[in-house]
Amino acid sequence: MVSGALQLRIHISIGALTMFLLKAWRLSAFGVYGYLNFTKSAFIEHSKKFKPEDMQRDIEGKNCIVTGANSGIGYTTAEGLASRGATVYMVCRNKERGEAALSEIKSKTGNQNVHLEICDLSSINDIKSFSTNFISKSVPVHVLVNNAGLLEKSRITTSEGFELNFAVNVLGTYAMTESMLPLLEKAAPDAKVITVSSGGMYSVPLTNDLQFSEDQFDGAKQYALNKRVQVALTEKWAEMYSKKGIGFYSMHPGWAETPGVIKSLPSFSKSLSGKLRTSEVGADTIIWLALQPKEKLVPGAFYFDRSEAPKHLAFAATKSSHSAIGSIYDHLRSLSGLAQ
Repeated sequence: MVSGALQLRIHISIGALTMFLLKAWRLSAFGVYGYLNFTKSAFIEHSKKFKPEDMQRDIEGKNCIVTGANSGIGYTTAEGLASRGATVYMVCRNKERGEAALSEIKSKTGNQNVHLEICDLSSINDIKSFSTNFISKSVPVHVLVNNAGLLEKSRITTSEGFELNFAVNVLGTYAMTESMLPLLEKAAPDAKVITVSSGGMYSVPLTNDLQFSEDQFDGAKQYALNKRVQVALTEKWAEMYSKKGIGFYSMHPGWAETPGVIKSLPSFSKSLSGKLRTSEVGADTIIWLALQPKEKLVPGAFYFDRSEAPKHLAFAATKSSHSAIGSIYDHLRSLSGLAQ
């Protein structure tokens, strides 16, 4: 007979093997799916189904906030919205780079209703200060684009005690969105929140381990985990605020060659040289989402190349993990110190 202790060891070994194979499958499936769909050539193919008239809308009189707007996809988004007549508020951490980007966008678009707001999205105190000042303007916010993101490979703790990737990608996104709710409600029923996620989230399930407690820190994995939280948060917001006239959507820009990607993932950028998308292509779906009538969009959905996209890959066993978002939401509210 097999002893109880041996049975337990066998059970643990089978469980560990199953988890190893599942992780390997997720990474492999993500790599193949990404290579087939997220590159520049895939966008060209997908764009054959696009409707040019979708992007030929004037949004003069609409107020848009874009975080991380001084470079890459954020800059291109801000420029694209400004070129269509919107009043754009560029939220940037660095004043000098923000002012340079602001000047360029005004010059390129001829739109003088573009403004710079300085805020470090890794700091809850900074976000609270920004939101207090911005809310005092009493400006209805028609579109909030949560674009600011970070992939820091090393474990860094902010002055407020949070792991840096988490602080920017998750807690910062949460706090910015929740803080802007009063102004988004002012723009209802036309208000939208668009959160820029990443296809990297396909490789991981949602987890309560928000600040990566493992001894061996993995910045790329933490980034993917953060991006999974953003997609699940979007679902949660869409459910919670369905009657407030605010649309919540997440999206994936594809594999784009932005300054952030080049800095954080140099080997990835090098290996896919010539195959990565431009910032303009990366921003395309963000701008498309901002311009579309809400009746054409699905609340809480994840979009890619102007179409609703799956949130989970086949056999990746990530779908059930989204049930944890309720407790994660409560935890973020507690960490941020924001009132319900």
